[in-house]
Amino acid sequence: MQNVVNALRALEEVAARQPIGVGELSRALGLPKSTVQRSLRTLHEAGWIRPAGGEVTRWLVTTKALQVGRRAELGLRDVALPVMEELRQRTGETVHLMVPEGDAVVLIERLETDKPLRIVLPLGIRLPLHASANGKAVLAHLSGELPELESYTPATITDPAVLREELAAIRAQGWAGNRGEWRSDIAAVAAAVLGADGPVATLSVSCPATRMTDELRPEYGKLVTEAAARIAAAL
Repeated sequence: MQNVVNALRALEEVAARQPIGVGELSRALGLPKSTVQRSLRTLHEAGWIRPAGGEVTRWLVTTKALQVGRRAELGLRDVALPVMEELRQRTGETVHLMVPEGDAVVLIERLETDKPLRIVLPLGIRLPLHASANGKAVLAHLSGELPELESYTPATITDPAVLREELAAIRAQGWAGNRGEWRSDIAAVAAAVLGADGPVATLSVSCPATRMTDELRPEYGKLVTEAAARIAAAL
C-alpha cells in the first residue's frame, strides 16, 4: 500500500512541478532517491509520465492523466446537467459548473440564459478563489492559509480578516455571493458540491450585476444551495 501512496504522491508532484528530476522530487517528497526512482519507473511503465529529454532525465505527465480527468468530468457533467437545466429554468439566468484546480476554479460547463443581455464566459476560464462566488464557495470549505488576495476591481476583498469573516458567513448560510469582485459587471451566487474530502465542484447562477438585486440574491442562493446538494447526493 505504501508503494501505491508513494507513486501517487510522485505523480501529483510531477504534475505540479514538471519537468522535474529525481533529486528535486526526492527533496519535495522527503523520500530517498531510490524510493522515488521506483515510483517513477512504475508510473513510466504504466504510461502516466514520460521523460522530458536532455542529459539529465526530467519527467513530464502524459495525456493519460488528462484523459482520466476528462472521464471524471464527464461523469460529473452527466449528473449535473439535468439539475443545471432546472436551475436555469427557475432563475432564467446563466448557470455555471466549475471545479477547483489549485488556486482557482475552472469552468467546465455552462447553460446560458435566453435573455439578450448576458455575460458569456469561455469554457476553461480560471476564476480566482477569493474574488468569485464559485471560488469563495470552495475557499469556505478549505483549511490552511488564504491565497494571495489580488485586487481585480474596487469591490475585491483584499483584507484577510474581512475575507475570513465572509467565509464564515458562507459556511453558515450555505452559499457564496459575488458583487462585482472579479469583474464589476458580473454578479453571482454559488454553492459547493461537497464530497467526502471537501468541494469537488461548484454550481452558480451568474448574471449582469444590474439584474442581481438584493431581493433576488438570497432567493437564488437558496436555489443554488439546494441544487448543489442534489448533485452531491447523486455523486
